[in-house]
Amino acid sequence: MIDQIQGIILKKTPAYSVLETGGVGLKVLSTINTLEVMPARGEKALLLTYLHVREDVLDLYGFHTAKERETFLQLIGISGIGPKLALTILSGIIPDKLRDRVIAGDVAALTAVPGVGAKTAKRIIVELKEKFTKTYEDSLGFEERDETISGLYRDALNALTALGYKQQQSNQALEQVEKSGELEGELEAVIKKALKHLMV
Repeated sequence: MIDQIQGIILKKTPAYSVLETGGVGLKVLSTINTLEVMPARGEKALLLTYLHVREDVLDLYGFHTAKERETFLQLIGISGIGPKLALTILSGIIPDKLRDRVIAGDVAALTAVPGVGAKTAKRIIVELKEKFTKTYEDSLGFEERDETISGLYRDALNALTALGYKQQQSNQALEQVEKSGELEGELEAVIKKALKHLMV
C-alpha cells in the first residue's frame, strides 16, 4: 500500500489535486478540508494516502492528518459506505465534529450531509459510537497524565494561528513535532520546530 506521497502540486480542484513525484503526476482525491490547507500550485505538499483497488478502479485518496485518514478508513469499513461517500461525509463534517455527533447519536446532523440517509446515519452511529467513545476517553486520559505537554501544545497552537496559519495546518505541524518527541522545552523553540513543518 502507498502510505504517503510528497510532491509538487501541479493542479488543485475542489475534489482532487495532482502531485508530481518521481516524474509522475498522481491524481489524489481529497476532502475539501485537506484541499483548503494544501499549499498553492507549484509548492510541495505531503499527503497520507489510501489506495482503493477494485477490478475496474485504482483510486488514490490523500489526507492532511492521520486522524482524517483513520476516520475515513473507519467509515469505509461500514457496509454501504464507499470511499466517495466517506470523502463527502468528511468534507461536510471534520473528524472531531463527526466523533461528537456520533457519540451524541445525532442522526439529523449526519443526514444533513448529501448522500447520507437515515438508515446510513444510524448504521454509522451503531458501528462507530463505541470506537469513538473509547478514543475520546483515551485522549482525555492523555491530557490528564501530562498537563505540561498539552499546555505547550495549546500555547503553540494559539501562537501559530495568531501568525496567520489555519488551525488545521497548525495542528498538523504540531502533531509532527509531537511524533518526533520534540514537544518539550521553551514555547519559542516548539513554535520554530512547527514552522519548519509548515514551510515544507
